[in-house]
Amino acid sequence: MLILGAGEVRQVLDGAESEVVAAVRRAYVLHDRGRTALPHSVFLRFPDEPRNRIIGLPAYLGEDVPVAGIKWISSFPGNTAAGLERASAAVILNSMATGHPEALLEGSLISARRTAASAALAASVLTSDTPETGVSLIGCGVIGFEILNYLRAVLPDLGTVTVFDLDRSRAEAFAARCAARWPGFKTAVAETAEDALAAHRLVCLATTAATPHLTTEACRPGTLVLHVSLRDLTAGSILGAVNVVDDADHVCREGTSLHLAEQQVGNRDFISTSIGSVLRADQPFRRPEDGVTVFSPFGLGALDLALAGLVHRQALERGLGVRVPGFLPEAAGAAIG
Repeated sequence: MLILGAGEVRQVLDGAESEVVAAVRRAYVLHDRGRTALPHSVFLRFPDEPRNRIIGLPAYLGEDVPVAGIKWISSFPGNTAAGLERASAAVILNSMATGHPEALLEGSLISARRTAASAALAASVLTSDTPETGVSLIGCGVIGFEILNYLRAVLPDLGTVTVFDLDRSRAEAFAARCAARWPGFKTAVAETAEDALAAHRLVCLATTAATPHLTTEACRPGTLVLHVSLRDLTAGSILGAVNVVDDADHVCREGTSLHLAEQQVGNRDFISTSIGSVLRADQPFRRPEDGVTVFSPFGLGALDLALAGLVHRQALERGLGVRVPGFLPEAAGAAIG
């Protein structure tokens, strides 16, 4: 068993934005071609702590370098008040030859980077006639910062970010961190969520909201909303938008905004297409200039496996990680002599 901690995972992924986006793109295309196996995620919830959850995402990604395994990720929003990260995760990769677990990876970095790459990829392919020069971020946590980093990598004209968080001090700290990381990149803190929604035609929602709390009424015509946290927008806003998803069966469950919209109208006709179909289409996607387009990615386990596989291969080439001999029991009869 090879164990790769946060340091080794970061060593592989830092500065590898183009490779990560390419891996996510490939995973989406393979999924659209039917080359994945994605059972529904398992949500472990706690009766006395409804905000907390742990999710299991098993997946298989096929083709030339097949990979199988599972991500086990927790979300405990109260951690932030104690100075801890909200999310923690582990990824197990299994051998495609024997099924044996062969690698254990720290998973929160993988999860954050694949989420950011997915959002950035959507922003780059759900295009407008006008290049994006600014983005609004609602929710100033780890995911928001990773998304901004990846947006900067794929959108060369991006030069401004407007941020909002219910905790203003958090938003101000986020803006200061952006200014320190990217000198010359313009930052602003919005007074309200509506001000942030109206500031730019590219909006990212990365909150811990459990129920809808926003509409798209303040958005400019032609806005693309990266609805990463899935439960921010009202059902009415979803029904009034052009909706792009990663997988309709996965995203229309567990009380997401799209799940609520489906329950309201009794169908999924409000979903226009999937990101995989967009990537495989002969013609580029042009979002309507007179309405709002919403990208709602459930966060498919195949993306985590794509990145975990990338990290695993790179780690083997670089000699990273710690090997644990004797992790598995000896083969039957091996100890008989």
